[in-house]
Amino acid sequence: MGTDQTDRTRPAQEYARHRTRRPRRLRATLLALTAAGGLLLTGCSAGGSSNSNSADGANRTGFPAPAPATTSGGDNSSEQDGEQTSTPADKIAPSPDYLSTFALDVDTASYGYARRVLADGQLPDPSTVRPEEFVNSFRQDYERPDGNGFTVTVDGARTDSANWSLVRVGLATRTADDNAERPPAALTFVIDVSGSMAETGRLDLAKKSLDEMTDRLRDDDSVALVTFSDEAETVLPMTRLDGHRGTVHHAVDELETQSSTNLGAGVATGYATATEGLREGATNRVVLISDGLANTGDTNADSILERISNERRDHGITLFGVGVGSDYGDALMEKLADKGDGHTAYVSDDADARKVFVDQLPQNIDLTARDAKAQVAFDPETVAQFRLIGYEDRKVADDDFRNDNVDGGEIGPGHTVTALYAVRTRPGADGHLATASVRWLDPDTRAPHEESGQLETDALHDSLSSASPRFQVTAVAAYFADCLRSGDLPGDPGLDELADRAHALAKQTEDKDVQQLAEAIDEASRMN
Repeated sequence: MGTDQTDRTRPAQEYARHRTRRPRRLRATLLALTAAGGLLLTGCSAGGSSNSNSADGANRTGFPAPAPATTSGGDNSSEQDGEQTSTPADKIAPSPDYLSTFALDVDTASYGYARRVLADGQLPDPSTVRPEEFVNSFRQDYERPDGNGFTVTVDGARTDSANWSLVRVGLATRTADDNAERPPAALTFVIDVSGSMAETGRLDLAKKSLDEMTDRLRDDDSVALVTFSDEAETVLPMTRLDGHRGTVHHAVDELETQSSTNLGAGVATGYATATEGLREGATNRVVLISDGLANTGDTNADSILERISNERRDHGITLFGVGVGSDYGDALMEKLADKGDGHTAYVSDDADARKVFVDQLPQNIDLTARDAKAQVAFDPETVAQFRLIGYEDRKVADDDFRNDNVDGGEIGPGHTVTALYAVRTRPGADGHLATASVRWLDPDTRAPHEESGQLETDALHDSLSSASPRFQVTAVAAYFADCLRSGDLPGDPGLDELADRAHALAKQTEDKDVQQLAEAIDEASRMN
């Protein structure tokens, strides 16, 4: 695992090491996908009608038009190996930028909330659908490192949309182990006790979750408790659990709903309480549990976080947001977590709560990497066009990949981060396709580290159905999110086919999370 102290070479310059052979003639026609597992090129509808091209031939790939090529003379043509070829609208010229840079994100709230809305018989608002959070809600098959840091896995599969492939960039931290040594945790729970939290599945679920988590934490961990309604109050200062678990349980049991939702006051008081109880050498984290429906006081995420910016930056206090409720302020909670150097999850029932507060406890309270960012460099010899699926709110300027003053993502043990790209390769291209790099800071010393992985065109699977089951789950989740946003991701099979594939994968993987995905797609298909 490399430490980058002096080498400032951009990943894009890796091209020189991996020069590709000149494009060959167009490969044989791509293999048709099997009837049981194939993803057919159809639209985002239950019937699967195609929407990839409009009647007038206008581009319908969903990709932004690139900057005009300076050498084409404005005739919308391209030249390969001396052969002049026309470039129709659905084969637009490549973007001049072959770098993609983003902060890592392990949020899953968007997918959890979409499942809740679908179960209630409604389609989620497209603005709440973030594909990366759908993709990152499922277990992956990546190798893991022995210590802090990441492994990098890059793989891909061709779709039956000519020259389009899905490329998966997978980053994994070490396995989460309850028995492994970790720094003590100093957790400040900020609990919404406003009137809207009286609904079943809100405060009652939060209290049950906190009780379970308190029993699971270690004796050297500490807990503080802040509540907010129209005002905020610290009901329990930072308290070591050794000999005081009963005190914490009693404070939780006494929580009752009140009136308005002054979320700004709650966050500010929470950070003040966390700072007052700050423990050196510990993981200091604010855990915000709310429906995000702020209706009094400061309701703007930027100004809320600006008020506590010193505590956040100077003391390294991170934020973990847990959303609850059938009506949920997704945008506010997501922005708070992103700008608060943390992540979000959504819980709708006891099973979700146990998963977040018990099963995933180590990864939600410990840190293995700070300010983690990824950069993918696509080779212009083989790649005509690419699109990162999701991560719109996590983009980072390419030149800031190695600028360690620019915020990235905070990642814990047991986490995986998956980024999925739609990639259009040049006809017949063969050779190096992409280099994916991840950069992060050690959570204690803040020393920078980097790790990279490569992908060649001959490593692409011939079809999605021939890829690994976990890759297929990733593809199904991404296509599902894209359908809910009325997108047109190349190779989209339509909801009915997605549901069939998800049910088959659920049986193959014996994974209840994949079964829940299949059921969510069923619900969306019935309403489409």
